Amino acid sequence: MEPEENIRQATVEDLDDLARLFDEYRTFYRQPSDIEGARRFLLARFENNQSVIFIATRNGSATGFVQLYPSFSSAAMARIFVLNDLFVAKEARRHGTGTALLQKAAEYGKAVGALRLSLRTELTNATAQRLYQSLGWKRDEVFCGYELNVR
Repeated sequence: MEPEENIRQATVEDLDDLARLFDEYRTFYRQPSDIEGARRFLLARFENNQSVIFIATRNGSATGFVQLYPSFSSAAMARIFVLNDLFVAKEARRHGTGTALLQKAAEYGKAVGALRLSLRTELTNATAQRLYQSLGWKRDEVFCGYELNVR
């Protein structure tokens, strides 16, 4: 029997493990590796209380994380969270870690009275899309997204 995944809210004490996972996440999305940059970025999120991060561990090793950024819906006049980052280390995939992290994020959103969680993924990331849909996430068929780079 496989050991159970432990999912808990991350703290600054998890920074080294999170920086490693965050760097792997970024390289998955074709960004250059920068562990020190990842560490600085995550530390700033902790210090400024700008996100909520849950970390997954198995046998004492960090195996994945999910990061939520608080936002609001003006139309609904309610709190929402943007699930910006979800990552499971390659060696931990297909063991339920992604599912457990998504469930923890949803539980947290519900516990703090959020209206919804939202996320975006690459159109080509069929594996992630299947996971989201299997957990009840619905693809937005009403709104299309636009971006404007200002940097």
